[in-house]
Amino acid sequence: MLVAELIAFALTLASYGPDQAFLIELSKISFLILWIALLGTALMCQLKVYLERTGPTRAFVIGFVVLVVTSLVVAEGAWQLTRIFGESLIIDDTHSTFLLRTFAISAIVMALAMRYLYVSSEWRRSIVLEAQARISALQALIRPHFLFNSMNTIASLTRTDPSRAEEAVEDLSDLLRANLGSSTNRSSLKQEFETAAIYQRIEKLRLGDRLAVRWDIGSLPMRAKIPSLTIQPLLENAIYHGIELLPEGGEVRVSGKKDGDHLEISISNPVAAGEKRSSGNKMAMSNIQQRFELAYGSKANVKVDSGSDRFTVTLRFPLDMETS
Repeated sequence: MLVAELIAFALTLASYGPDQAFLIELSKISFLILWIALLGTALMCQLKVYLERTGPTRAFVIGFVVLVVTSLVVAEGAWQLTRIFGESLIIDDTHSTFLLRTFAISAIVMALAMRYLYVSSEWRRSIVLEAQARISALQALIRPHFLFNSMNTIASLTRTDPSRAEEAVEDLSDLLRANLGSSTNRSSLKQEFETAAIYQRIEKLRLGDRLAVRWDIGSLPMRAKIPSLTIQPLLENAIYHGIELLPEGGEVRVSGKKDGDHLEISISNPVAAGEKRSSGNKMAMSNIQQRFELAYGSKANVKVDSGSDRFTVTLRFPLDMETS
């Protein structure tokens, strides 16, 4: 209705003369255009299911024809009202000229509007597809050094502690399944923390007492939804860029709290003075930031606090509980 009124305003500016009252002309044109807009919208809503099954090209043509015919029907009704109630509704054009002008204007405006809506829809679809592609890329992103180190750790355990080696193989299998087999864009916090815990157990076999993870997440609702593969990549970064660079190791802190209708989750790791990976892996962080922006818009944010002694990533996002 707002767009229809703007079109009416533009047409009034282009057509009214010095001997005509602007507001009266605007009211007449608005009356006509608003009826076209309302009836056209109602018809398109009724035809939505059918048009979605016909494909974009045929749907465009059918929708365009329906809207133009609707415009002509409304224009004919307005003309007939003017003929019957000439004192209150005045159309200066002849019958054929009025219908022709209505047809031309409506065809141009509707073609441009439908083209804009189509381009806008394709743009939104491309964003969703790009996000899904990024999720797939993140799922496929398993650092070779982690996989090689895990296999070497398992190989050494097969000689000294076969039962722990068996558990490590099962953990590695579960982690690969979680990273490569997820088909949903969101998962529960419970699933995310379970996947992160599996990763922690595998790294604990290699790093031993150098690695400690403190979980302070008891106040979080475990059924809350979050973009999938969020916690485990952040924990991986904390270990890879923090703990591994410290000869004595350190503690990763994972904490969470409920703040009104939002949740906050922080992952913090110690920073090695003067030590830094030559080629930091920023893909996971960038991926998470973009997926949070896509999923929540301005309602969520990913904050990075790079201090002198600790590096902290804080996720803040709306609370969204599982329905089942």
